[in-house]
Amino acid sequence: MKKTVEAIIMIALLSAGLLQSQTRERAAVPLRYTWNLQDLYATDDEWRKEKEKHAGQIPALSALKGTLSTPAGLLQGLKTVSGISKELVRLANYSSMKSDQDTRDAGYTAMRQEMSQIFTDLQTQTAFLEPEILKLGRQTVETMIRQEPGLQDYKMYLLDLFRRNEHKLSEKEEKLIAEAGLMAESPYNIYTLFSNAELPYPQVTLSDGSTVLVDQAGYQRYRAVANRQDREKVFQAFFASLEKFQRSLGAALNGQIKKDLFYSRARNYPNTLAASLDENNIPEAVYFNLLKNVNDHLPTFHRYLNLRKKMLKVDQLKYSDLYVPVVPGLELEYTIEQAQTMILEALKPLGKEYGQVIEQAFNERWVDVYPTTGKRSGAYSNGDSYDVHPYILMNYNGQYNDVSTLAHELGHSMHSYLSNKTQPYPTASYSIFVAEVASTLNEALLIDQQLKKIKDDQVRLSLLMNHLDGIKGTVFRQTQFAEFEWAIHQRAERGEPLTGEVFSQLYGDIVRKYYGHDSGVCLIDDLFRVEWAFIPHFYYNYYVYQYSTSFTASTALAEKIIAGEKGAVDQYLAFLSAGGSEYPIDLLKKAGVDMTSAEPFQKTMAVMNRTMDEIEKILAKK
Repeated sequence: MKKTVEAIIMIALLSAGLLQSQTRERAAVPLRYTWNLQDLYATDDEWRKEKEKHAGQIPALSALKGTLSTPAGLLQGLKTVSGISKELVRLANYSSMKSDQDTRDAGYTAMRQEMSQIFTDLQTQTAFLEPEILKLGRQTVETMIRQEPGLQDYKMYLLDLFRRNEHKLSEKEEKLIAEAGLMAESPYNIYTLFSNAELPYPQVTLSDGSTVLVDQAGYQRYRAVANRQDREKVFQAFFASLEKFQRSLGAALNGQIKKDLFYSRARNYPNTLAASLDENNIPEAVYFNLLKNVNDHLPTFHRYLNLRKKMLKVDQLKYSDLYVPVVPGLELEYTIEQAQTMILEALKPLGKEYGQVIEQAFNERWVDVYPTTGKRSGAYSNGDSYDVHPYILMNYNGQYNDVSTLAHELGHSMHSYLSNKTQPYPTASYSIFVAEVASTLNEALLIDQQLKKIKDDQVRLSLLMNHLDGIKGTVFRQTQFAEFEWAIHQRAERGEPLTGEVFSQLYGDIVRKYYGHDSGVCLIDDLFRVEWAFIPHFYYNYYVYQYSTSFTASTALAEKIIAGEKGAVDQYLAFLSAGGSEYPIDLLKKAGVDMTSAEPFQKTMAVMNRTMDEIEKILAKK
């Protein structure tokens, strides 16, 4: 196929040696492609020294009991606890990221466990704090805030404490809850260690004669190969390896659900969903409206699936066809340097300072780029170390999706960077509900920039489908996960058993509904029902729905920014800088999006249909 010069510049058809796409040993990765954790602590020994120092301050916190009844005393108590917490979070981030570099390293696993114990000690020693504040009464505390200017930094925390007063317990009960934290992380830790470090993933031989390891990183890469038989082989091998251990993996997930159930009942919530949403004051209607809106628009999703089927020229679309590029013979692969250039260009509408910080991230080793043996799968941004820059973990494989993922995580990092820079520590941390707005808005600007720059129809088709794939993965797939999460928690609340087989049955029923299995839109093999065992987010307690709500919010905001609407960028940057200074629904309203209405979702569906219309116009030319 003949390509324009512009397309050749934007696409790089790279050799495997340049692309560096497969899992390798960490020692073989050039230093510039690894994150520099020395910005947190120069050495493990320094970490240990700081750990001993700050952990040693915890027992003395009990002396604050009975000193909070004056404005000065309350401020001193909150500043002391907050200061120690800030340092402990930094210590925990170092240990967790060191462990994520190589989940096989027992030393760093032990460091993570140490921090878990220390946080439990902190909660136990400060269990008196909130009950004592609540005894003062809301009116008294509001008066104290007016009298002591330093308490303004804690105003959001204090007033929210009274909002959730009915779910707070006595000092003795709070201590028991804190001690339970020693067990609380076990399900996730077991899952992470087993799935990343010990599960025996298979190798398969592809049609070109190459033998590849189908671990989590390998699965995510080779599920997109062009040869359909190879994809089937990769899917079958990967999910068969999970199915062999679905009972053990099911026991781990059941432990997580029971943990959620314990905390919701201990704090007198009607159900686990209410307990989770109440933390950020999110109405339950937002969750259920999302499920309803997505289910009502499954025909739109099926239109996308039928387009994929048409472009792949297959008689029957299968689950293993969902990740392969739809334009044959077109290799959309990028080096990490090309990805950086593309992202910087795409994010120019957000201003010079925004771009300068992104360049810092690239040049000063904020990002751990490539998949390495034992490294945690997936990608994330960690911006919780208030006095240090954010960090990004990637498993970069050189596909457009990886470029988009890097832009996504940089959105999180910029949100953390601006919040930490602008807000005092008590209000710097933003809620999960708004966390995905910055990330998905970056993705929207990236795809918009690419589509404006590239005129070649084949390349445009590929990028337009990538955009649809993003909507599929973030709105429909994450809501599918959310529906599964709601179903399994409901089952636990009814006292019904949850085993690996039960998880597979429930998950299979939902995924087949979403993908139109019974009507022949996309066939789902029985084996693939075990996909739930591949999704770490089910251990995050109703996290996934926020990908979908945030995506619809960011779509509405991106439309304003792309259109050059006056004040849109300033409002958006103010939102990123606001941290947790207000409730998330209120922050988004100030940015220009009302998440209690259907408008953000409707705008997202309009963008999706508009994209499919353009694809059909291009296809009609042929």
